[in-house]
Amino acid sequence: MTKKYTILVLFVLFIISSSLNAQLNKISGTIEDLTTGEHLISAFIYDTLSMKGTTSNYYGFYSLPLKSGKVRIVYSYVGYKPYIIEFYLNKDTLINVKLDPQQMLEEVVVTSSGRNLANSTQMGLIEMSAIQTKQLPVLMGEADIIKTIQLLPGIKGGTEGTSGMYVRGGGPDQNLILLDGVPVYNINHLFGFFSVFNSDAIQNFSLLKGGFPARYGGRLSSVLDIKMKEGNNKKFSGNVSIGLISSKATLEGPIKDEQTSFIVSARRTYLDILLYPLTQSMTEGNSYGGYFFYDINAKINHKFSNRSRIYYSFYKGLDKFYFKEKEKTLKSTASSGWGNDIHSFRWNYVISDNLFSNYTATYSHYKFFIRYDEKVSLSTSSESGMIEYSSGITDYGLKADFDYIPSTRHYIRFGTNYTYHSFNPGVNIIKLNYSEENSQNDLKIDTSFGNFGVYAHEYFIYAEDDFELTDKFKINIGAHFSTFIVKKKNYYSIQPRFSMRYLIHKNLSFKASVVQMTQYVQLLSTANIGLPTDLWVPATNKIKPMKSWQYSTGIAYSPNDMYEFSIEAYYKPMYNIIEYKEGASFVSINNSWENKVEAGKGWGKGIEFLINKKTGKLNGWIGYTLSYADRQFENISGGAKFPYKYDRRHDISIALNYKPSFKFDIGATWMYATGEAVTLAEVQYNSPYILYQNYHNTIEYHYCPR
Repeated sequence: MTKKYTILVLFVLFIISSSLNAQLNKISGTIEDLTTGEHLISAFIYDTLSMKGTTSNYYGFYSLPLKSGKVRIVYSYVGYKPYIIEFYLNKDTLINVKLDPQQMLEEVVVTSSGRNLANSTQMGLIEMSAIQTKQLPVLMGEADIIKTIQLLPGIKGGTEGTSGMYVRGGGPDQNLILLDGVPVYNINHLFGFFSVFNSDAIQNFSLLKGGFPARYGGRLSSVLDIKMKEGNNKKFSGNVSIGLISSKATLEGPIKDEQTSFIVSARRTYLDILLYPLTQSMTEGNSYGGYFFYDINAKINHKFSNRSRIYYSFYKGLDKFYFKEKEKTLKSTASSGWGNDIHSFRWNYVISDNLFSNYTATYSHYKFFIRYDEKVSLSTSSESGMIEYSSGITDYGLKADFDYIPSTRHYIRFGTNYTYHSFNPGVNIIKLNYSEENSQNDLKIDTSFGNFGVYAHEYFIYAEDDFELTDKFKINIGAHFSTFIVKKKNYYSIQPRFSMRYLIHKNLSFKASVVQMTQYVQLLSTANIGLPTDLWVPATNKIKPMKSWQYSTGIAYSPNDMYEFSIEAYYKPMYNIIEYKEGASFVSINNSWENKVEAGKGWGKGIEFLINKKTGKLNGWIGYTLSYADRQFENISGGAKFPYKYDRRHDISIALNYKPSFKFDIGATWMYATGEAVTLAEVQYNSPYILYQNYHNTIEYHYCPR
């Protein structure tokens, strides 16, 4: 019955729209930056005579079906000079447009793209370019998109100064973070003080907090979709910057003029180099230690024709802390590190003037490790050993996505995805070699123990239609069907998605959405450890996948191209959330991780307010969030409901940028947030225990639920 329901949804979406395709001529093409050749996402294409419009997709492609007759098409994008063309439309027409940013640089005043918040069915959507993130004050000179996102309503920043992201009562693992379509499992450098996203390599990003369309799945709380720059296909350019913590360099340019381009951007901190003399002097040259991180972004793309283009994206990053000691007879190294390795190969193909396709192959790998190596050399014997703990996750993925625009009242998306997951939830390795001169008592140990690999298959298909029923009433309806196969257990989920918009006035709209989300991959967190020792673990035959419903409603008001106002309220119950049992952690190796966790429930609810000034010499936003986040586990806190660690009742943020001239700008941010939720012990007592037939006392604490 469920499979029939899914097929029926897909069939109905196609039949409803295809009947409207008759007697329409299509204007289609791509929107690019005139100076760099990079595609512009969400550029606005609008016919002022019929008052019909559309936006360019993730790859700059657009299709605008209109009736035959005179048309006046306006192409516009934030910060670019609009392009206007008038002609008589009597056949399908291809128009590739290159918008000029030069005039806007001279005037300094940013103009609107024409995209009106009140007209969209999407709720909880935030779109921003990397340029905007660089205009705001940042910690130690490093522009950071995650720090910018933390200034927006509904998003908590975790510990002060770090790059955590907690959206509408959810945990960090409930955010689907995509870099050129590839999931990123760790977003932190320098123990969380910086994110892994180098702003010099990023073109723009969008964040979804609710009302998730059917094309997204696998997480409960948010989607952060980040697009890397494509590279300038007109000329070579580059930059080098030196900061307090790190330095970075970027080079981009054409390989074959206007057909093939590339970009490479690298960043490295030099804390280890700066601290080296200090550690040498403190240990009289016998030992030294340090910490560093680096990341490399690279991308290359080639245009075969106006209909066909390929892309290859690459990211590699690593954080490493190390300490080395050298004595006459002893050499030892202790190290800890974590990092991502990401690859993406994509092919865009325009099948027809109103059907766009994108095919992607992805690879994503995240690893965390702690390692100790030691070598002892004596006159009569030698000994070497190694102890390592490691955890991580590796994904291989294939997906196909399609955009179909049969008329100005329909925008249909559908596609499929397959991911092969390989989980390493914590493996310990011990190696020991001992040899003695003129002896037969050599000893060798090479063993592994702990939680060995778990493998899983994840599939999903989806279909959605952004459907304008009347000039005032518009809906986005769709379904996301997924299945997860692990340890001979097959989970499946049908997730309905519905969002609507009703225009009270042309600039004032009421919105509402109801969505269900299912998450098969979870992060098992230890709150009291400073390293990223969290384990990525799958749903298994013992641990069920997380699920949630999110209900949201709100009002959006855009009186003109300069200002936007929005109010959104949400309620999100969550199920099968896991947490370590009291006293358990990743370091206990006697039990499987499945036996160390407790499954429970979570709730998030709140109201968000946003005032956004998009254009002019002074621009920025003011946001306020009133929110509640709770958790409940049968065997934690006496089974009572308790506030989540990042339950912050009030959150106010102000972000402003003033640019009086092209060469000078001032940025300022201010934020107030309620402190983290902490439960203190109410009772303390001595508890005796026996150790080697002797009595000892230990201090026990009793926590009373609120």
